[in-house]
Amino acid sequence: ARIAFQQVRIIPPNIWVGWDHFATLFSSPVFFQVLANTLIISTMKLIFVFPVPIIMALMLNEIRSGNLRKLFQSATYLPHFLSWVVIAGVFIAILSPSDGAVNDLLRFFGFQPVSFMTNGSTIRWVLVVSEIWRSAGWDSLLYLAAIFAIDQQLYDAAEMDGAGRWQKIWYVTIPGIVPTIVTLFILNMGLFLHAGFDQVFNLMNDINRSQIDIIDTYVYRIGLTSGQYSLATAAG
Repeated sequence: ARIAFQQVRIIPPNIWVGWDHFATLFSSPVFFQVLANTLIISTMKLIFVFPVPIIMALMLNEIRSGNLRKLFQSATYLPHFLSWVVIAGVFIAILSPSDGAVNDLLRFFGFQPVSFMTNGSTIRWVLVVSEIWRSAGWDSLLYLAAIFAIDQQLYDAAEMDGAGRWQKIWYVTIPGIVPTIVTLFILNMGLFLHAGFDQVFNLMNDINRSQIDIIDTYVYRIGLTSGQYSLATAAG
């Protein structure tokens, strides 16, 4: 952290510059764009990604067939073990405007192809969808464990009172996992400014950079690429 207040020199000692690097950052429109991107992407992920594992856990709990449940779980857990390099390659391929599967489907229904990876209005949604695809299945494990910990007698009592499947979910299952939901929400808020370096770094290009360049990638670019270590430390 001390480097943020110094000018790093190849040959020591470093020069103490105080708040100069912070003044440079706060006078830079690029930094404020990066900060805005980070806040927007983190908010979108919190709103659209966070509820998906909860819904998925509720769905898995309602699957009565053990074999079908295992198949569904395996299919949804697998993306978690793939690196963002692989996932980025998959999404770039299927979203290609020339031969991607998504645009082939759009053309089939009479729509014009969309360049998802370079379109400013779609690239952030690509981040959201790819994050859901990679993490929702694995994250649902915590909620599924919380559901299995609910006392079965509560379901029996609800059934005796005439509750149907949806009523059991609403009045028994969801209240039973509220503490887990609140705990994980608080933990996610603690990582709010961590918008996902690996994901953004692998999906970013020169055209969409203005829309998805976040603090982490900004720090990497000006620090390791440009060698402005003090400024990068201040930004971090």
